Amino acid sequence: MIQAAVENSLRAGAILLLSLTGVAAEGEPANDYPTSARADYVFGCMAANGQSRDMLERCSCSVDTLASIMPYDRYLQAETILSMRQGVGERMSMFRNTKMFDDIVADLRRAQAEAEVRCFR
Repeated sequence: MIQAAVENSLRAGAILLLSLTGVAAEGEPANDYPTSARADYVFGCMAANGQSRDMLERCSCSVDTLASIMPYDRYLQAETILSMRQGVGERMSMFRNTKMFDDIVADLRRAQAEAEVRCFR
């Protein structure tokens, strides 16, 4: 009984967190990614792909492409879900078994695939 209440509280908290970082309001620029988020993405991309000038250009292209497809708030939601999926235990399983969360991550994966095609091929 207590465990069910805790799980419901976690679920409600996760939904509240995602709603607070909701999709950008209409009229906001599509390129709303803060510089620190762009830099973090490029650093991670270069760490995975190589520390060259060519990779700097490709990784920068990749984050620009991602930003043109997906508002920053939606990107942040997807990154939060992916981070929470790394956890263990029953409490974290809701991040793995919820369609709404799967859809948000799928949006990120589609945007990443488009960035891959545009910038790395």
